[in-house]
Amino acid sequence: MRVVRDAYGTVLSDGDAVVVIKDMKVKGTSLVLKIGIKAKAIRLVHGDHDIDCRIHGFGAMQLKSEFVKKA
Repeated sequence: MRVVRDAYGTVLSDGDAVVVIKDMKVKGTSLVLKIGIKAKAIRLVHGDHDIDCRIHGFGAMQLKSEFVKKA
């Protein structure tokens, strides 16, 4: 089983909440995810992006674990 860790080395699991630690542009739009935005009930997936989640105001997103910390 694959272990996914956040930017600070904390192990993440399905259902955790995470917080974005870096401003990021949303691909295909002019929106920006700001530092501190929280994603609840994440789901870990295989692929380039480790995290599937929903962010209030943005919808479904895929994030890389190196840009989040466990909340």
